[in-house]
Amino acid sequence: MTSLKVLFIGGTGIISSACGARAVESGVDLTILNRGSTSIRSVPEGAEVIQGDIRDPESARAALGDREFDVVVDFVAFTPDHVRTDVELFTGRTGQYVFISSASAYQTPPARLPIVESTPLRNPHWEYSRNKIACENLLVEAYRDNGFPATIVRPSHTYDRTAIPLTGNWTDLDRMRRGLPVVVHGDGTSLWALTHHVDFAKAFVGLLGQPAAVGDSFHITSDESLTWNQIYTAMGTALGVEANLVHVASDTIVAAEPSLEGALLGDKAHSVIFDNSKVKALVPDYVATIPFSAGAREIVEWYDAHPERRQVDDDLNATFDKLIAAAGQ
Repeated sequence: MTSLKVLFIGGTGIISSACGARAVESGVDLTILNRGSTSIRSVPEGAEVIQGDIRDPESARAALGDREFDVVVDFVAFTPDHVRTDVELFTGRTGQYVFISSASAYQTPPARLPIVESTPLRNPHWEYSRNKIACENLLVEAYRDNGFPATIVRPSHTYDRTAIPLTGNWTDLDRMRRGLPVVVHGDGTSLWALTHHVDFAKAFVGLLGQPAAVGDSFHITSDESLTWNQIYTAMGTALGVEANLVHVASDTIVAAEPSLEGALLGDKAHSVIFDNSKVKALVPDYVATIPFSAGAREIVEWYDAHPERRQVDDDLNATFDKLIAAAGQ
């Protein structure tokens, strides 16, 4: 049986690194196109790596030549211009083009739960999400009008050992270790879905080369639902401390630090529960098996082994201090 020939554009990100490893393990003939810049994540052994810049179409064409692929996946397309370039470059050269969108593109806040793939797409708070929606619209039109073989995949909050899923990132963990309180948005009881990148890759690779996935959209998440109180507490437990949580309204946090509007009001402030039955219908053995309690330990172990990555944001720290003082803590 001939191996599936797959091209990954980008291959050393949180999501793509796990998907590349899973693809190679599954017998995929994987080629990775990237700029060759250094990364904290390596490409999987067994994958072919070619150097080219997808943001420079001539560079990409020179790197790819006249090669064709069963599947092309672009992990680094964020704007309609990026997608237009891909459509032009890969029309007639692939049987499936996979675009990585975002679950933050779904209606925010959601009118009803669980979220399914037919949930409307609308996010007034985050330009990142609106750009992903515009990319999706372009691909739907390209498929409908010209048969361009697009598949849309919407990850939710997917993490690896390098990605701290808290508002303050390492700043929050540093505060916990120093016995300082940390700010949690809202009352901490809204539900969230955190998906380990290794789990995500199980479902994702199962969609590659599937004719039934062409022209359709899928989200891929864990089925574990956690409150933000539980998430912060799990990180404290992994650190070996008891997290002291101070609850502050999301609007108040954003008023103090406007750069957090997209991540909070456009995403994390609202409860999400995802129905994964659609992707499981095509990848019936998919099940997420890594609980966040285990993922939290991985994160702490990695940062403890890489002190150069433990960056405290002094400005954000000062903002947290002011918010906590205003809350009477």
